[in-house]
Amino acid sequence: MAQRSTPRRGGASGLRRGEAAAGWLFTAPVIAILGVFLLVPVLMALWVSMSDWAGRGSPLSGSVSFVGGENYSAVLADGGLATKDFGTALRNNAWYVLLVVPLQTALALFLAVLVNRAMLRGRGFFRTAYYFPSVTSSVAITVLWLFLFSASGAVNDVLSWFGINGPNWFNDPRGVLQLFLGVFGVDSGPAALTQSGALGISWWDWLAGPSVAMSAFIFMAVFTTSGTFMLIFLAGLQNLGGDVDEAAMMDGANGWQRFWRITLPQLRPTLFTVLTLGLIGCWQVFDQIYTGTRGAPSKTTLTPAYLSYQTAFQNQEWGQGAAIAFILFVIIVVFTLLQRWVLRDKPVSRRRIRAYEIAGKGKAS
Repeated sequence: MAQRSTPRRGGASGLRRGEAAAGWLFTAPVIAILGVFLLVPVLMALWVSMSDWAGRGSPLSGSVSFVGGENYSAVLADGGLATKDFGTALRNNAWYVLLVVPLQTALALFLAVLVNRAMLRGRGFFRTAYYFPSVTSSVAITVLWLFLFSASGAVNDVLSWFGINGPNWFNDPRGVLQLFLGVFGVDSGPAALTQSGALGISWWDWLAGPSVAMSAFIFMAVFTTSGTFMLIFLAGLQNLGGDVDEAAMMDGANGWQRFWRITLPQLRPTLFTVLTLGLIGCWQVFDQIYTGTRGAPSKTTLTPAYLSYQTAFQNQEWGQGAAIAFILFVIIVVFTLLQRWVLRDKPVSRRRIRAYEIAGKGKAS
């Protein structure tokens, strides 16, 4: 009986080496492009953040000196104007992130569940209508928003119907929480909050909330980005199987219980994607500020991304501008990792599995 010939081990390993070489050959152009246009500029920006480059000539020339962490110290620890401006920008952006990310995520999920219902007529129209603001130019929407909130804009006209006449309220630098407390006669905070703080900003100002101008940008961000995230949630909902949901319905679970305990846990990867994209986009907000207020009024709409541009290109402090950009990069990475840890898949303990088995046996009996 003839024996089958088995391939030699050396031939198989040679085939794998050939496949690996072919893979590197096909990906080499992309790796080269990313290296030249992404990695090299990032490394040069890192060098600029640790040097005294004045913006003239090459940052790699011999006239540029290494200053270490001086630019980072000027932004974070010196207590001067650079530190106060960065603290102001960080406070403004923190309130922006704290309000925009939950609001746009909740609204996007609500719209996705709404347009995913089979009984809804004209679903295609509603999907297009909700998504339309996301494909409109952010510059155009910002200009429209400024017209709406101007002294003679539609917002002030509507407020005048209710007896609220304050055309300059958009230029008020106080936070919305301070404005609310001012209604009750509270114009200043306790000494414990006003006499201490961080990054040159008192805790009373940290807790003041966003200004009215920044609140307008917050509503604009929710309005323009919810459509994009709605489509992401919609794709996740359409990939879910209906067997578990039908089983829960047979067991008597209502709509909210099925959504909270069955649908939402299955959307955890999609939820992580939406939260991560929203977090990154909110920390990098720039074009709305540049087109709209450029930090006004009284720097209450200043953001770290715009401050980095302003410091480098307008004030010619290129090292500090690059340092702000890398600090912002670290903030984004830290929050993304924290978010990933919070939304991780938690292992089920043996005690809980045993409790489920006992409960199952009790129902069966």
